Amino acid sequence: MLKGSFELIGDKSISHRAIMFSSISKGKNKISNFLMGEDCLSTVNCFRKMGVDIEINNNEVYVIGKGLRGLKSLEANLLLDVGNSGTTIRLMMGILAGQNFKTTIMGDESIGKRPMKRVTDPLRQMGAMITGKEDANLTPITIEGGNLTHIDYHMPVSSAQVKSSLILASLYGDDTSFIHEKVRSRNHTEIMLKSFGADIEVNNLDIKINPVEELFNNDIYVPGDISSAAFIMVGALITENSEVLIKNVGLNDTRVGIIEVIKKMNGNIEIVDEHEICGEKVGNVLVRYSPNLIGTTIDKDLIPKLIDEIPIIAVLATQAEGDTIIKDAEELKVKESNRIKSVVDNLNLIGAKVIELEDGMIIKGKTYLQGGKIQTFNDHRIAMSFSIANLISSNKVILDSDNCIDISFPGYFNLLKKLSK
Repeated sequence: MLKGSFELIGDKSISHRAIMFSSISKGKNKISNFLMGEDCLSTVNCFRKMGVDIEINNNEVYVIGKGLRGLKSLEANLLLDVGNSGTTIRLMMGILAGQNFKTTIMGDESIGKRPMKRVTDPLRQMGAMITGKEDANLTPITIEGGNLTHIDYHMPVSSAQVKSSLILASLYGDDTSFIHEKVRSRNHTEIMLKSFGADIEVNNLDIKINPVEELFNNDIYVPGDISSAAFIMVGALITENSEVLIKNVGLNDTRVGIIEVIKKMNGNIEIVDEHEICGEKVGNVLVRYSPNLIGTTIDKDLIPKLIDEIPIIAVLATQAEGDTIIKDAEELKVKESNRIKSVVDNLNLIGAKVIELEDGMIIKGKTYLQGGKIQTFNDHRIAMSFSIANLISSNKVILDSDNCIDISFPGYFNLLKKLSK
């Protein structure tokens, strides 16, 4: 069982944005509860290479912003290496499109397989010169920024990374830009940029961005990462006699899909002491063992609010009576691994009954998990999901690798050990 309370590490999405927006603001910024995961440190390293002074002191970070147009070009033959971070590369492209220099970006093997045309095509429409493999769909990608035009863009897929990249590029545009979403995606960029002085209006699925001369410095508190909390939540829900209080969890409306699904599945979950910090909802989440879980359907209306939580929701669904259907989740195929296939194959390997769909999966519950050796595909969310499956398996679930967990949740296994009674 899992018992106890803890304060959650900082949110990955917000930590990335805090570094980026502080770097292109004017003046000194303080970021508290910053996530020291490998992905976020990739963002730090990229902006340091472009001349930004960033000082790290425990989980506090001080950034001396260079202004919207103050980043420096890299020395000859140097590249920006984003490591495993899709957020870093996609958002940073929007910023680089507005700089008056040429930069080449690349990442690890996983990043080299992830599609970038969804970002590079609209940035080209705005006037950025972009080249790369397969017509700038794959890294390495070279961006020559400069004077950008405005854009009126209807997004073909729901993606907070693409939306954020275009919002950032629009700060450098020659006039007002408009971005239209099909389904609302996470909105940390809009909230945080406003606090830096950006001129952004949001009307349901439509976003209006006016270019600005500068962003102002700002102090940011990073709430706990609900995507990381999801693993502990599910562990408590499926492990007998568990009760866990997770403190200072970010409860942004565009991120709480995991809580909505847990409630639909008859899970015992409660939000305590909800309040607001730096424009973001924050609260404590109390989760208890729930022996009477039921299956549910998750489709296009919920998917953007829990895309990163699908692997751990699938583990939860193995312990629910009836079918859980996950559909409209094609985006899972272009994450760190093909998460549809990774989840389906690994769950079936340890005794679950899961059917793969083109855009998701059907999990048939309730099943007893038997253990086995699974492939993580160097995907942090796959690794953590199956470490939770291990809590209820009759035999051990063995991960072929767990180093990837440091990408988003350093100290994860120490926390799990501390809560295990």
